[in-house]
Order: sequence, then C-alpha cells, then structure tokens
Amino acid sequence: MPEYVPPTLIKETAMSKPLEGLRILDLTHMLSGPFGTVTLADLGAEVIKIEPLEGERTRRLLANDPKHSIDGMGAYFINLNRNKKSVAIDLKGEEGRALFYELVKKTDIVFDNFSVGVTQKLGIDYAVLKEFNPRIITCSITGFGSEGPGNHRTAFDQVVQAYGGNMSITGDSAEHPLRSGLPIADLGGGMFSMVGVLAALYERERSGVGQHVDISMLDGQIAMLSYMATMYFLSGEDPEPIGNSHFVHVPYNSFKTSDGFIVIAVIFDHFWTGLLEVLDCDALRKPEYDHQPGRLADKGFIEGRVAEILATKTMAHWLPLLEAKRIPCAPINSFSGAVADPQVAYRNMVIDISHPNGKTTKAPGNPVKLSRTNEESFSPAPLLAADTDQVLGDLLGLNEGEIAALRSDNVIA
Repeated sequence: MPEYVPPTLIKETAMSKPLEGLRILDLTHMLSGPFGTVTLADLGAEVIKIEPLEGERTRRLLANDPKHSIDGMGAYFINLNRNKKSVAIDLKGEEGRALFYELVKKTDIVFDNFSVGVTQKLGIDYAVLKEFNPRIITCSITGFGSEGPGNHRTAFDQVVQAYGGNMSITGDSAEHPLRSGLPIADLGGGMFSMVGVLAALYERERSGVGQHVDISMLDGQIAMLSYMATMYFLSGEDPEPIGNSHFVHVPYNSFKTSDGFIVIAVIFDHFWTGLLEVLDCDALRKPEYDHQPGRLADKGFIEGRVAEILATKTMAHWLPLLEAKRIPCAPINSFSGAVADPQVAYRNMVIDISHPNGKTTKAPGNPVKLSRTNEESFSPAPLLAADTDQVLGDLLGLNEGEIAALRSDNVIA
C-alpha cells in the first residue's frame, strides 16, 4: 500500500461547499437513496440523476395532487432532488450502458437503491464499474443487504420497521404496535449511506482505489436499537411499549395542559426539586420522592397528580416556569409549530426551493452546519433530462450531432 500523503491544503472562501469537486451518479428512487444523495448535493457534490427515459418513479408521486405539487412535480421530488441534474439514459441497451461507463470514468461515486441483483443484471455493479474506474465507489441501499438468507425479502419502510424491532416498543400497548410517524427505516438507510461513502472516500485517499458500500435498512434499524438491545441481551427480557413515559425516569411523559400538550423529562433529582417549586403540590413533597427509585416505585400516582395540575392552565403559563427552573420540557409541536420555532429559523432549517418554472415553496434545510465551508444554496429539482446535453457535452465531449443521434436512437431522452 502506498504511503499516505496528505493533500495540499487549499484555502477556501467562507462561502463554499465542502464537497465541491465530488461527482456522483445517482440511480436512486423513492426515499432512502434520494435522501442520502440530496444531502450530499446540499453539501456541494455534483449529483447527476441517471434516470430511465420515462423518468424515475418518484416523479409521479403526488404529481397530480393540487395541494402537494407545483406544475406536475410533487413534494417528494421537489424536496429530494434539489441541487441535482437530470440525465435520461436507457441502461437496458448496450449503447446506453456504454455511455454510462464513460460517465463512470469521470465519477467518484455511483449510488443506487435497486432491489438485490438489479445492478448485476444491468451490468453496472461494482465488479463491472471498477474495470472502467478503479477509484469508483459504489453504494447500494437495500432493505436487507446484498447477501444472506433474507436478502431477497420485499422491502418497504414499514416492513423493515417491523423486522427491526422498533415497532414492538412504539405505542401505548403491546396489543397495538405502531410504526414510527416518520419513515425511519428509509431515512436511516439514507443517513448510513452517507456515512459509508464518506468513509470509503477517506480510505481511498490512502489506498487510491474504490470499493463497494453495502447498506441494509434493517442493519440501520438494528443499530438504532442501541443500548436497549444491550439491555435485552443482558436481561433476556423483551421490552414492551410504554407510550411517552420512561422505564427509569419519573416523571417523564407527555401531559395535557388546558390548550395543548407538553413533555416534561425529569432525568436528574435536581429537576424534581425544581418541578416541585413550579407545581406547588404538598402531595408530591414526600422524602421518598427526592430520589429516582422512590419516584419510580410510585410512578402512577406521581404522573397522575402532575397531569391533574398541568391540565388547569395553558402551555404559555407552564413552559416559561419550567424553563426558568431549567427543567427539560417542550411543547408537542405540530408541523406548523415546529417550523415556526425561531431557533429553526435561525439555523436556516426552513428554506425556499423553487420549481424550474420559478414558483417556490418552503422545505427543510440542510442540517449539516460547518464553520468555514458553509455556503447554503438550493437549485430546483430538475425536469426530466434537463441536463442531458450539458453533461454529455461537458464531461464526454459529445457534439450536438452526436447527442442528436443518441436521442434519435432512443439511447437518451
């Protein structure tokens, strides 16, 4: 292995993006893959969507829903494909694959979230692509991984959530398991894919060669079980759902006020002392409640009494009092409440993104904040094949006549 030599430090301007110069060919669709690649695009990578001639299937989601689309482009596609380019190539034909191989030679990463075996059938898996570019990094996000006895299971977010154990502890009762309100299996797959490709990129700086990143949505769900899985291995006991309460801390729950819900999380004993001052309830001033074991032993009474008191006044009454005592608390926000939080606005987490026709909507911003290469800009999700001519001309040197011939032969759209 060659000795690693750190790259020459380049002085960056404050308004630049950290992944500028990185090129990604994005074969993803639906949610898990596009969520991973859009975050990399937000961070400056040149992400080129390689779509089938008819467009990838996410283009059709909500496309005709008048409440959730702009001129035939639905909320999924608007949000998940900002800062990307679109090139439409028929990868099922030899000419289309040959064109794709030429693009691979000038690319760092190829992303997909096809079902297991699709890239091999198309001839675009890592074993093939590394022959065209030894430095190429490929990343596949699947439901259950590329190998193993269950790798061909049909995978959708809720299916993976069910396999992954999280649904068994979500909700109020073991009789009614619930999925997470967010598609956490899909989103987790996208997040772990970003970690995987960035790790492979860092390793490539030392070795000079690429590799394949194999991301399983189920693996992500198992990883997220974290310390609770370790508790299971130690005790041999399956945990059950307990709603918004906690198996150790008391009071730790959601509580109804006269005009909405708040959460209170008394994790340390000094939070309990502060809560007593706010609630001013003699029934809760018992010496045994001063420490966690005593509170846990009488959880039902404590949380019931806290609920009765909080129900008498508004959120606006209770939250400032709780915050003044530094007691962990929050309103249970609707989406409208969450995105209106001034802290969210300060962090630029609600942004304007546009449609190619110039109309705009708001969307969540980029959560990765850096101190120096910190530019944040957002171009519209592209129309189908909008960048085909530019990409093939600039990267492959094809002229107008050559591009027109490819289009005439239905190699490109």
